[in-house]
Amino acid sequence: MKRWSLLAAAVASAALFLSACGGSGGGGGGFVLPPPAATAPPPVAAEAPKFKLAISKTEDVAGTFGSIGSYEKITGTFTGEVDPKDAHNAIIQDLSLAPLNANGKVEYSADFVLFKPKDMGKANGVLRYDAPNRGNIVNLDPYFASRGYVFLTAAWQGDVPAAAGKLTLQVPVARNADGSTITGTYRAELLPTAATNDSLPLPGGPFNAAMQAYATASLDNTRPGYVLTRRVNEADARQLIPASDWKFAKCSAAAPFPGTPDETNVCLRDKWDPAYMYELVYVAKDPKVMGLGLAAVRDMIAFFHRETSDAAGTANPVAAAIRNTIASGVSQCGNFMKTFVHLGFNQDLAGRKVFDGVFAQIAARQTNINMRFAIPGGGGGVRTDHTAFGQAGTRGLSKDYVDDVAQRRGGILSRCEASGTCPKLFIGFSGTEFYVLQGSPLLTDAWGTADLVQPDNARIYYYASTHHLLGLPSLSGASAGALYATNANAGVVPVVRALHQNLEDWVVKGTTPPDSQVPKLADATLVRPQQLKFPAIPGANYTGLVNTYSLLDWGPNYRPQDESGIATQVPPAYLGRDYAVLVPQVDADGNDIAGIRSLDVAVPVGTNTGWNYTSKPGTIDLAGLFGAYFPFAKTAAERSGSGDPRPSLQERYTDQAGYVGALTAAADDLVARRFLLRADADAAIANAAANPVLP
Repeated sequence: MKRWSLLAAAVASAALFLSACGGSGGGGGGFVLPPPAATAPPPVAAEAPKFKLAISKTEDVAGTFGSIGSYEKITGTFTGEVDPKDAHNAIIQDLSLAPLNANGKVEYSADFVLFKPKDMGKANGVLRYDAPNRGNIVNLDPYFASRGYVFLTAAWQGDVPAAAGKLTLQVPVARNADGSTITGTYRAELLPTAATNDSLPLPGGPFNAAMQAYATASLDNTRPGYVLTRRVNEADARQLIPASDWKFAKCSAAAPFPGTPDETNVCLRDKWDPAYMYELVYVAKDPKVMGLGLAAVRDMIAFFHRETSDAAGTANPVAAAIRNTIASGVSQCGNFMKTFVHLGFNQDLAGRKVFDGVFAQIAARQTNINMRFAIPGGGGGVRTDHTAFGQAGTRGLSKDYVDDVAQRRGGILSRCEASGTCPKLFIGFSGTEFYVLQGSPLLTDAWGTADLVQPDNARIYYYASTHHLLGLPSLSGASAGALYATNANAGVVPVVRALHQNLEDWVVKGTTPPDSQVPKLADATLVRPQQLKFPAIPGANYTGLVNTYSLLDWGPNYRPQDESGIATQVPPAYLGRDYAVLVPQVDADGNDIAGIRSLDVAVPVGTNTGWNYTSKPGTIDLAGLFGAYFPFAKTAAERSGSGDPRPSLQERYTDQAGYVGALTAAADDLVARRFLLRADADAAIANAAANPVLP
């Protein structure tokens, strides 16, 4: 791999980073305000943004929660205003092209659900914001409810369709300065699951399919900028489908091709073939100002934390009760919380810190929320979404982080460091973040040659031998579309709970949390995929397949380090440079050596991995977000002759008493290291005693 000049990177990236703080109109860089005319009258002071609270329902939560007692659930909407002239909002893409209300501001409206103690005198002063994944309401956490938390889950994603159980964010559509429609190049992957002549809906993709689509600017697919192709695997050559063989239309048995014209559905003359993935590039219209979701969260948290009432006098239901704020985001939402901090939104309009603490769970990347035609639900994989938006954003945390592959300087904490508003930050990783979601650049330099020194206000915790779907019971491979049974490490769930407690203690009491627990180059627990020493388990075949991470070019008006701007090169161009993707090294059982080894890893009954492979014939891919599970033989006799190099349960623990003893010792060790709560340790020991794995 070619090493690029750090000196050149410093000069180029400094300019890029500074331009990222500029305007949000047509281009990707900053803007310069024209000098005022000599005869211009003094400007009239604009009114401050107004915020309105509308409560639609208040209901009791079933049950009681320790000494805190009963909770109630408040459902409503929060309507806010964003001033395009305020520097705190300047980075929001297309904000200057959004319609203004009578107060000269841009409006949004966000659904929220607030859980609070009925007796607010028992609240402990902590507000926890749980970011909803694709609009799904996050319920209160019973353990932290028993500690007196106030819980807020509120919309941040502007393309979630309205539906029962969903939280939606209403944001405006941007228009050109003359009021005309904005159009631009857009790409969708259509993934049929069965052979069908029915139309497929936009936006498609493995993770974004249920969201609202960007409509085509024209139903005439013969115009320039409209191309439909197909291929089996991501690296295969694209096969062009003639424009005469597909249409923007709805098709069914009752309305066969060419079907009924429709701006957000695609109809094919021949059957859609599930062996292929189809890539559609088209000219889309009416981009939403999706970045308003960042401002919405900033403003809502500041309101519930600090205000007594809204602009109309409606009382804040938790007024004067909040002393500390903590954010929690899982998967897509963990990525969102990192983006929130990175783009400077942990500073409120008065210059104060928004969140005191942030826990970004199973979050390797950033969320694509602040570009024109943003795709907040996109992902990244070996076969599908391989070059999707959401994976170009800065990975390193430190303000001094240097990305030698992209020749850029500055990390996720650069802006909050400059404003003095950085939160105490926890990041949690599963094994899938390394294999599927390109997570190792958070831990090493871009070439994968040196471990990064993390900032003092950050901790990174790797959950050894887990997969992205934390705590999900093991499934058969067939039911998961996977080659092997899925990961069975459910013991990670109480580990996460203990970490949440550690973050609370850090924020509220100033108690320093445990050090980061991650695989490292320095002790050879983080390695190239081909260096993994996976045991020769009968029926298992480790191939070293990982999702690669390339430097890509989406055009001159796109700022990849910020996931902001306007993409004009779609699909993106490959720039010939790749980031190192490394994975955790394993022990003789195939379980990860480094990280927090939960009870299912410290006292194993099998091998759990962060990787699994698709069972789809002819397809080269990992099994989405699933890991794999390979159980140990129970007895020495059962293992004899199988060729399995891993000792059986009997050889490890002798009998059930030996297993319970080993688990008790491991549980006590995790408690002592603050990675397990005593109550959860006792429950795990009791469960082991009640559910024998050996006679």
